[in-house]
Amino acid sequence: MTGSALIVGASGIVGSATATLLVGEGWEVHGLARRPTGQPGVRPVAADLQDAPATAGALKDLKPDVVFISTWLRQQSEAENIRVNAAMVRNLLDGLRPAGSVRHVALVTGLKHYLGPFEAYGKGKLPLTPFRESQGRLDVPNFYYAQEDELFAAAKRDGFSWSVHRPHTVIGKAVGNAMNMGTTLAVYAILCRETGRPFRFPGSAAQWNGLTDMTDARLLAHHLLWAATTPEAANEDFNVVNGDVFRWNWMWGRIAHWFGLEPAPFDGTVQPLEQVMKDDAPLWRRIAEREGLAEPDLARLASPWHTDADLGRPIEVVTDMSKSRRLGFTRYQPTDDAFFDLFEALRADRLIP
Repeated sequence: MTGSALIVGASGIVGSATATLLVGEGWEVHGLARRPTGQPGVRPVAADLQDAPATAGALKDLKPDVVFISTWLRQQSEAENIRVNAAMVRNLLDGLRPAGSVRHVALVTGLKHYLGPFEAYGKGKLPLTPFRESQGRLDVPNFYYAQEDELFAAAKRDGFSWSVHRPHTVIGKAVGNAMNMGTTLAVYAILCRETGRPFRFPGSAAQWNGLTDMTDARLLAHHLLWAATTPEAANEDFNVVNGDVFRWNWMWGRIAHWFGLEPAPFDGTVQPLEQVMKDDAPLWRRIAEREGLAEPDLARLASPWHTDADLGRPIEVVTDMSKSRRLGFTRYQPTDDAFFDLFEALRADRLIP
């Protein structure tokens, strides 16, 4: 089954992986971003979703069957996150309404649905792990809930089906992305190799010793397409992870050895990357100039704050995939291979040496 798709956030980790999949499957693909990049087979649509009239103008000639929303804008407070990101979803769906072409909208959120927003991340009374869709919402303001509410209201009004997708930390390739653990760890490893600093796990003992899981952007893209084309998946929320579980005390050594490093011993104390890497921008620029890398701006590759949030959690986080499995989604991706595939892609694109 093919059709016409609009990917919102097409230049991000999730959006670019989804675009690659859909183009390969023969879909007509439009990619919306504030500053669209040249993606093979993707027709660019430039729009700032915070501007409702401009968004409507940019969308007036489009008639997509399926819309994939994989973008958000980080603000200074959760109240602002709610205001801005809810408006973006509302402006998008209002702008698509006149054409009447949309039959399904897929929204990508994440496990902060269960863990709480950044202001209250991992605090208060949380549901038991593994997280299941039936556990519902926390009693705390969360911009993911606001995005969902805009989606549900528009679906009821305009008659399209929806799906909500909750990945754990996403592994994939994109430049300028606000949440990018894989590339952040690659850059950190190279900086450690360059300076002789120990390649030390920056997070908590709970993450070092506990079980966890992650989500490959390529697998998430397949999950999005599956939900958009499977009638039984309509109007459902889904967790989506690779299907394996691991402990960071195993994975850290796997990543270290890929870069020719020995993992440093972990003494149980948190040493956030945001502090460790705060003065590394000039060093990265020198490495980039010496090695002929494509991106000399460290801030466009690494997002230490987000990696710290994930690796510093005081609780174990694992995700149940039974709902998707029961409905027929059976793809699986070993997480260490997802990291290694990303590192190879970063090297091939001259983003790391």
